[in-house]
Amino acid sequence: MDDKDWEIFKQKLNTKTGIDLQLYKEAQMRRRIGNLVTRAECKSFTEYFDSVAKSKETFAEFIEYLTINVSEFFRNPDKFDIVEKDVIPYLLKRSPKMAIWSAGCSIGAEPYTLSIIMKELTPNVRHRILASDLDIEILAKAKRGVYTESEIKAMRPDRKTKYFTKTPDGNFAVKPEIKSAVEFKRHNLLKDPFETGFDLILCRNVVIYFTEEAKDQLYANFFKALKPGGILFVGATEAILNYRKLGYVSYKPFFYQKPEA
Repeated sequence: MDDKDWEIFKQKLNTKTGIDLQLYKEAQMRRRIGNLVTRAECKSFTEYFDSVAKSKETFAEFIEYLTINVSEFFRNPDKFDIVEKDVIPYLLKRSPKMAIWSAGCSIGAEPYTLSIIMKELTPNVRHRILASDLDIEILAKAKRGVYTESEIKAMRPDRKTKYFTKTPDGNFAVKPEIKSAVEFKRHNLLKDPFETGFDLILCRNVVIYFTEEAKDQLYANFFKALKPGGILFVGATEAILNYRKLGYVSYKPFFYQKPEA
């Protein structure tokens, strides 16, 4: 598995999926994918790519592994406590009808969590909750809105009863009133243009393998996508150390605000 083989693999992946590994940390991604190549008993990255590309299901599993789709409702409950009791009430004073973006939404747990919060805080208002991800298969799961017990383990029992229906196989389906508030679309954060006018953007546990340059560009694009006074919420291990350089001010740890105009 030499450098030429790796470069051809990256080109093939980019052509087929739009995922540009040039924007990811090379050593980590090469090691991560190399483990898959070894387990599949392939001799090269390109042989592995050609192998998984033969099957839609196998290729979907590969992309899911690559894009690290791990999520659950109210992930990091202490942080969502801040969202629910501080950030959203603050933003509602500015925008009674909010625009929220869950960027890299994975299986949909995050945007549905937001839908539950907004339903409780403003029961008679329809906000815009946009949820996007690169992975088409994962978006399909998100749209179905059916989850295992472990994926809703941080949910309060009263909310579990109120907003989910138990399925015959023991899973939990999000009720229509929560599902209908979320709009899903495929979006490549490192390639596609961004919408603007958001009060709140969440991008959590997405950038772990991005290069520092890719992260800076991403956070700069989020800055442009926010309204003045809007807030960006990042993952619990993803503090933006150069937030001032990018134009943000600190609202709370892991919450960054675009200053007022």
